[in-house]
Amino acid sequence: MNRRPTLLAALTLTAAAALTLSACGSDDSSKSKDNDKIAGADTGSEASASPTASDPASAARPKIDLPSDLSYTFDWPKTGDEEKDAILADGEQSIKAVDLAIVNQNALDKPYLFYYEGEAAASTQKFVQNYIDHKAAITGAYRFYAPQVAVSKDGTASLSYCEDQGKAYVKDLKTNKAKKTEVTAKSYVIYHTSLKKNDKGVWVIQKMVSQSGSPKCQP
Repeated sequence: MNRRPTLLAALTLTAAAALTLSACGSDDSSKSKDNDKIAGADTGSEASASPTASDPASAARPKIDLPSDLSYTFDWPKTGDEEKDAILADGEQSIKAVDLAIVNQNALDKPYLFYYEGEAAASTQKFVQNYIDHKAAITGAYRFYAPQVAVSKDGTASLSYCEDQGKAYVKDLKTNKAKKTEVTAKSYVIYHTSLKKNDKGVWVIQKMVSQSGSPKCQP
């Protein structure tokens, strides 16, 4: 699980340095080397006014209530394809579910386990645990854009998307303060996820890799 890679860097500082809060997009955990821009990565498009609906149909999804200091923009409007739209909807909820686990300080929070399995679930557990160990959380505004979805006949799919972390920060729970840092190229991150449709009709994430500073996601 490599969402907000800089958070991991910020949380590994020595005790002497204490917990220095940093912007979410300032560290590089590159695992993907694609260099072409994704169409819409410099999004100022009309699509941004029509985010995907948060509640997919079919199986009952867990309720995800996040604090008011977190905000999300999903610039990935519906495609008109039923399966692809379901993947985008579940993808949105899976992102928020991980953040809820951080807010709840619970590395085994049920909402994210509803959307993550296997390797992705194990890495997400470790990711959330880092926050818990350092008494840290997240705050700020997140924007997700330029999604690319592909569906296979065998019940698997892939979802790639960009994240703008320029206004997202680590929050020290001891002081309830966040340190805001400048936006850099590394504030823009690309994610590649592998999913499958489970027996509940939910698109669950099995694997995820990321690259901060991705040329595909630069504005």
